[in-house]
Amino acid sequence: MSDVDTFDLRLFLPYLLNQAAEQSSLSFQDFYKDHYGMLRTEWRVMFHLGSFNAMTARDICMRSNIHKTKISRAVQKLTEKRFISRRRNADDLRQESLELTASGHAAYVKLRKKAEQYQTDLSAEFSAEEFALLQNMLKRLIAPSGQSLPPVEVI
Repeated sequence: MSDVDTFDLRLFLPYLLNQAAEQSSLSFQDFYKDHYGMLRTEWRVMFHLGSFNAMTARDICMRSNIHKTKISRAVQKLTEKRFISRRRNADDLRQESLELTASGHAAYVKLRKKAEQYQTDLSAEFSAEEFALLQNMLKRLIAPSGQSLPPVEVI
């Protein structure tokens, strides 16, 4: 058989995106893991609560595109660490409102500052125009068909 496989996995967009995501998040991952003993889903839950205030686990699932089982585990761990509190919905006892506690908010503020600095460091690899273009292209890939996220402006 003389057919040569010309498919190069290294240039396959999903592979490239995954590799870029993994590589670009390593140092930030070390920070939240070493300082707070958190896993990726836990800090993402915290960032949703820090950014949007009280939410249900279902709301976080919908916004983050993370499976409900992973969110549930993260909520349990963050509750054990006393970073979030849970309050049952009086109208629907199956639902809980999740909020950051005072210590959770303090951790969120530190993590957000670290994330902002980390983003600044990552963006230094690009011109402002290139970085805005990259963000906008990635948002187009993420947004469901027919919906669009607000464009990133060059600052």
